[in-house]
Amino acid sequence: MPILKRLVQLSVAVPMTVAAIALFGLMVMTFADVVMRSTFNAPIEAATELTRIAIAVIVFSALPLLSAGGQHIAVDLLDPIFVRLHMKRLLDGVVTVLCGAMLYYPATRVIVLAERSRSYGDQTEYLNIPTFYLGWFIAIMTFATGLVMVLRGLILLFAPNKLGLIRND
Repeated sequence: MPILKRLVQLSVAVPMTVAAIALFGLMVMTFADVVMRSTFNAPIEAATELTRIAIAVIVFSALPLLSAGGQHIAVDLLDPIFVRLHMKRLLDGVVTVLCGAMLYYPATRVIVLAERSRSYGDQTEYLNIPTFYLGWFIAIMTFATGLVMVLRGLILLFAPNKLGLIRND
């Protein structure tokens, strides 16, 4: 059991560390770009493409963990009805499982687009970074998010007392 616990801790720490490093790099690059643009009238040419890559890495790195904790944006228009009927947990569980299952389609589409990008040899404009790497990263993290959401939904439906740290406040 300690190995499983360590694996779970690692699966949480690695994506958030990647997101934190990308955010820090984005902050440093933005600061340097502003200073160079204002002082020397020489902006960082690749700032736009690096910003796009960093934002994608930040968002898709954090997505599985945020979804596991139920911290994603949720529209709760129907909640009062389901709370009154004592079916809120059922609603949350079913919606979470369905949303997780629906992520399969966009993840597979991103794989198709990433492979198309690889076959065409698509690269970023200034740094010539192959774009399929980012596409595969997005697809993998979307699959991971879907899996996490399905598991969270099933736990909500069948064993809500096992949620432990993964709560839906």
